Amino acid sequence: MYYAYNYRLKPSDAHCEELDRHRDICRQLYNHALYRLNEYQDEHGELPSMTTLRSELPDLKEWWDDLSDVYSKVLQTIVERLFDNLKGLSKLKENGYGVGQLKWKPPREFRSFTYSQSGFKLDKKGGQTVLSLSKLGDIPIRLHRAIPDDAKLKQVTVKKEPTGEWFATFGVEIDREPPEPPENPEKCVGIDVGILKYVHDTDGTAVGSLDLSAERERLEREQRSLSRKEHGSNNWERQRRRVAECHANLRRKRRDFLHKLSAYYAREYDFVAVEDLNVKVMLESPSNSRNTASAAWRTFLSLLEYKCAREGTHFVAVNPRGTTKECAACGVSTEKPLWVREHSCPACGFEADRDANAAWNILSRGLQDVGVGHSERTPVETALPVDTSVSAKRVVESGSPTLKERTAPAVSE
Repeated sequence: MYYAYNYRLKPSDAHCEELDRHRDICRQLYNHALYRLNEYQDEHGELPSMTTLRSELPDLKEWWDDLSDVYSKVLQTIVERLFDNLKGLSKLKENGYGVGQLKWKPPREFRSFTYSQSGFKLDKKGGQTVLSLSKLGDIPIRLHRAIPDDAKLKQVTVKKEPTGEWFATFGVEIDREPPEPPENPEKCVGIDVGILKYVHDTDGTAVGSLDLSAERERLEREQRSLSRKEHGSNNWERQRRRVAECHANLRRKRRDFLHKLSAYYAREYDFVAVEDLNVKVMLESPSNSRNTASAAWRTFLSLLEYKCAREGTHFVAVNPRGTTKECAACGVSTEKPLWVREHSCPACGFEADRDANAAWNILSRGLQDVGVGHSERTPVETALPVDTSVSAKRVVESGSPTLKERTAPAVSE
């Protein structure tokens, strides 16, 4: 099992200067490797192999003195990065996207470099934890959570964020197999995602969407202030960092909410069914694209999928077509505009919240797709009389139990 652990670095001014120098050397090497790749293709009519370009690195060091200041494994990963970008470009072309060619990286767009297999280690020096990087030295690191004792550190990527902060992301391999999902899951849940209520599940729990209006207003103010600064000036650079900090604050709060919510469903249930949403198509709609993008449904589903695999929970993504219109009790479809928030079936009389009805349909389809054993009770028999409404703040709050108290209603904001 492979995981990524991300930590904040606390480099001194001297370390920051040296990190920036190494980053720029790696950027120049990337641009040089791209130049050599295009030159080789023009001469031979085909792309060179990764081994061919990596074999040129020792000769480059003879006339490019700065390369000797960077660890050799880091230089090799730069060439690998170029070929990874080429593979990604080829996949886009195969899927019908009109893409061009790889371009040279300017300083602001090349923000990371990677130590692979060797050249790094975590150590304790002077009473604090440091990340020892070959040819860079010991950089203090904030280990806000421990890496498992049985984990093997495979690589570390050092990255500079637009805010000027430095982070280290460890690629970790844990030598244990994830648990197998149970053949007959007892605790099953269907989840419907939305805008007003972020999730509404078949247990009657509704979690409100994260309110980031104050953060967005601050971002807009800072962006307006940035537009009035002279581009490239010191004032412009300071304001650019403020804008980057606003973006980072928005991103961290959203991902914290999504991590805690997805972890809750993966740990508490044996079977989780969700909609297989095509978010890309939904973002092309001009009516509600901003709220759709802010909801980050695809990110939530991706986090939920890998955490279910880690916890040994069935994860099923079903076809979302008609889940809102169909009656969960009898299957009759009824047209409902978006402003209608209640489901009332004209055929059988079943009444429920619109999102709750959709969640039951999602769970039913998920169980049918997998064919696992489950209770045959209908939603009419199991629906809760009053939904448990949970504010998003309870999920985002640091150290919160994340919906542990399911039976205690909270005031929705």
